[in-house]
Amino acid sequence: MTTLSLTVNGERTAIGAVPVHTSALDWLRDRGLTGAKEGCAEGECGACSVLVARPGIDTPTEWTAVNACLLPIASLDGQEVITSEGLGTPAALHPVQEELAVRGGSQCGFCTPGFVCSMAAEYYRPGRSACAGDHEHGANGFDLHALSGNLCRCTGYRPIRDAAYALGSPAENDAFGARAAEPAPAAVATGMHSSEGEFIRPTTLDAALALLTDRPDAQVVAGCTDTGVQVNIFGSRPALTIAIDRLDELREFSVGSGEGGFGSGEVRSGSGGDRVASGEVRLGAALTLTEIERRLAGRVPLLSEVFPQFASRLIRNGATIGGNLGTGSPIGDLPPALVALDASLVLASRRGERVVPLADYFTGYRQTVKAADELIRTIVIPLPLAPMTAFHKIAKRRFDDISSVAIGYALDVRDGIVRDARIGLGGVAATPLRARETEAALIGQPWTETTVRTVAAVMANEGTPMDDHRASSSYRSAMLGQSLLRFYFGGLDA
Repeated sequence: MTTLSLTVNGERTAIGAVPVHTSALDWLRDRGLTGAKEGCAEGECGACSVLVARPGIDTPTEWTAVNACLLPIASLDGQEVITSEGLGTPAALHPVQEELAVRGGSQCGFCTPGFVCSMAAEYYRPGRSACAGDHEHGANGFDLHALSGNLCRCTGYRPIRDAAYALGSPAENDAFGARAAEPAPAAVATGMHSSEGEFIRPTTLDAALALLTDRPDAQVVAGCTDTGVQVNIFGSRPALTIAIDRLDELREFSVGSGEGGFGSGEVRSGSGGDRVASGEVRLGAALTLTEIERRLAGRVPLLSEVFPQFASRLIRNGATIGGNLGTGSPIGDLPPALVALDASLVLASRRGERVVPLADYFTGYRQTVKAADELIRTIVIPLPLAPMTAFHKIAKRRFDDISSVAIGYALDVRDGIVRDARIGLGGVAATPLRARETEAALIGQPWTETTVRTVAAVMANEGTPMDDHRASSSYRSAMLGQSLLRFYFGGLDA
């Protein structure tokens, strides 16, 4: 059997005989690289942040910050990782480390290595350049959202921000900057076994589907942002884990021309060249949310509102759009927006492919129409897009929080009349759903305050909200009605 290995801080290292579900964080710490820490074990604190060399959008390689606590070490077979120890030394600090040190950005030090890696990823981000700056961006182009997944429990955020905003551009002889001009490591076929189970990374979609056909009980993973939590917190130990995040067939991206009227985009299933690109956006299921956000570059405004509110940059760097939908969670941020966009899913198995409207995909709590031997291949959004869209997320924190209620809006208002409406809801039922009664009450009516206040009462009764630790059922219902009013008055302000 091929020896599993990865490059850590420039040195090729064998993974060795470790349990299949060993996290990258535990593996690194067992080898003396103790800068990365375990703070929460579920990707919410960023103390475990490390850099991984990933295929870039604007450069051959991009240094991408990820949560090492969530990734199984087997998923990094053949890959390249940099930890805080590998960025610099006490005698030759990296610019990020230097700025944090001189500006007092480290107090107890527990979180500092994670901040260093997340900050370094932004330091090397292609396209970062001087700008006017605002409350979330420095004049050097540093985006503070790059640190949204890193917690400092000593409340040292001001000096950390100051350090981030003081960074210049990488020097011409910067080794990590030069590395970005070379190709990223390719995905390699991986097979790892232990008494805990088995980890397999196939190299083709057909091979992955063949595995699922034989082992429909297998756990499919991409970014591991959900499964990693199940392994760390709940002790889950799947007998077989299949990694699909680097399959080329699941990394499609295209934006069609969008000819025709609202909602008229064509969706056709088939194989290979049969797929219709014109009149639709096609997003491969294994694309990360960060990749989608940057590649779309604002061309789907509704999704542009979702991405900054979806967890943290660290999570979005790993989480995939297919994985988010595959969990079937009723409180995910993406489903309400994609339902409003009239998205469909292409489901693939060895039996062929089929197209399912996302509004019909969810059947119960964490249950969907996807068969055990199927994978989500592509998410299809018809073009042109609705002229009026918005995403509202009600949560206890502005960023990096799970929603109590999430609403996606897509309306076509012409000559003051609502011609069409699609509204997706999350957090108010066992599944994401369409607010069909609200839509019906809006269509054909004048887009006025009187109409909206009347229909808001209808929307407040959509779904079957429940009481839990995030919100009461009455609060969720009230937020639905208030959201429609906010959408209306926000549109007037715009």
